[in-house]
Amino acid sequence: MSRSRRPAAVAVALTTTLATAACASIGLEPVPAAPEGFIAEIRMPSEAGGTVQGLLNYNWLSPNAAVQSWLFEPLMIRDRLTCEAVPYLATGYAWDGSDRLVLHLREGVRWNDGAPFTAADVVYTFTAAQEFPAADRSGLWGDYFGAPARSVTALDDHTVEILFDGPAVPKTDAVLGSKILPAHVYADQGDPTAYIDAEGVATGPFQPSSYNGRRLVLERNPDYWNADEVRIQQISLEGRYDANSGALKIRNGDLDLYRGDIPNPRRSVVAPDPEHAGFFYPPDATTVLVLNTGRPVLDDPRFREAFAYALDRQALTERASFGIMEPASQTMLLLPYQEAEVPERWQGAEQIPYDPDHANRLLDEAGYERGADGRRVDADGQPLSFVFSVQAGWMDVIAMADVVSRNAREVGVGVRMVTTDPNAIEAMQKSGEFDMVVDFVGGGCQRARDLGGRLQTSQIPSEQELLINRARYSDPEIDAVVEEWANTTDPERAAELQARVIDVFMTEFPYIALQYAPTRLIYRTENAEGWPSEDNPYAVDQLLRLATELRAPDGGREG
Repeated sequence: MSRSRRPAAVAVALTTTLATAACASIGLEPVPAAPEGFIAEIRMPSEAGGTVQGLLNYNWLSPNAAVQSWLFEPLMIRDRLTCEAVPYLATGYAWDGSDRLVLHLREGVRWNDGAPFTAADVVYTFTAAQEFPAADRSGLWGDYFGAPARSVTALDDHTVEILFDGPAVPKTDAVLGSKILPAHVYADQGDPTAYIDAEGVATGPFQPSSYNGRRLVLERNPDYWNADEVRIQQISLEGRYDANSGALKIRNGDLDLYRGDIPNPRRSVVAPDPEHAGFFYPPDATTVLVLNTGRPVLDDPRFREAFAYALDRQALTERASFGIMEPASQTMLLLPYQEAEVPERWQGAEQIPYDPDHANRLLDEAGYERGADGRRVDADGQPLSFVFSVQAGWMDVIAMADVVSRNAREVGVGVRMVTTDPNAIEAMQKSGEFDMVVDFVGGGCQRARDLGGRLQTSQIPSEQELLINRARYSDPEIDAVVEEWANTTDPERAAELQARVIDVFMTEFPYIALQYAPTRLIYRTENAEGWPSEDNPYAVDQLLRLATELRAPDGGREG
């Protein structure tokens, strides 16, 4: 039976002047008392793309969606640290060959207006994306990393079959991560990306409660399929904060959670109150130095290997992240969480040490002689000199580039940092007109795409498209390896092919690992415990898990 909604609170688009908004601030409105063992309220910044003020729209496909994390659920969430597929609206999936994917849906789930969740909702979400390509966020109907879908069919109320025009295993995580729309609400609205959803009918752990033009309140959904595990009564979202104001808000206890880039949270947030403040910055990707293998000298793997040993990654991390992020593994795996996947050949040698003496020996052996002035020269007697193109305003990358330039000089190689507009650097990578840039190798669990794609000839950027093989590496043998890897469903064979790709990273160095890039989460514990930490690590790239992990501490705020 449908529950009553709150149309006055959620269906009316509100606008509020800045003067009115300034009269109240987050956390000052009365919070209803929570039952024993429940958290009364979690406060965090708005998830809207811009200001929350204006037209209210819960449609997650909208660039101005009022909320992204707590209403609409995906089929499954791939834990980036363990690569486990965590069930949400789907309890499992199976590939039948490499062109047929079967999804098994959770039974007993209802939308928060009381309607049952069925396979029809999944079929609608995916087929609408075929008719309206802007809604195809999973790339299901495109030929990027896997063949396009041919059909999406409900085999019964809780089973969905997706047939593809060819091998499509690399699309697995994009399909599983798709947030599902309610067909009974959206199907009659035409283009789902253009629909203004003022109700927020969804399956998630929270549902809209009130919105006053600046502050959005979500309340616990008592009919959520996993409601017994949700101990948060209310989530309040308000404000957009830069690093300084975010640090101040969370340090003062005005926020329970902040996910922005506060450069040194250990000093600016934790040190003033170590009892109640913490942060967790697990590795999300590998920050790499991209060497353009299409240019002279940089096309020599012997030079690239020597250059890798010339870099002081510990100094680099101290400068770029205040020592919070660890030097990264040259395997491009996220350690220590993915350590079990390091091929036996490279165990214990995953990270390239800072060894300028070894770098000098390798450069000598490769024939790059050092002149009386200390500078090395190429085969034509020209000094080795390169430009490191850095995005203006990216202060952490500028700090990295400064260390790289200094280290290069110590082994006789000239590297000049030039800062420029990020759009200009994107254009350089498309055209191939660059020597060195910084990029990020994804740490996802579709390794054939995230790692193998970095070496595929088909992924070299063009003037029209910035693809992911930014180093412009090309080897037909590796192309064949990645193609097979992408579409095998045999775990043992996949491990063998992964090891072959990792060999390229470890011996040919088209990308040089620098430090890990984080997913950021900064929190306070007065009102909630169970945040991810080094002692209790779990991926934080999707916030939904917090709904079932957080618990009320003894003495927490009760409203």
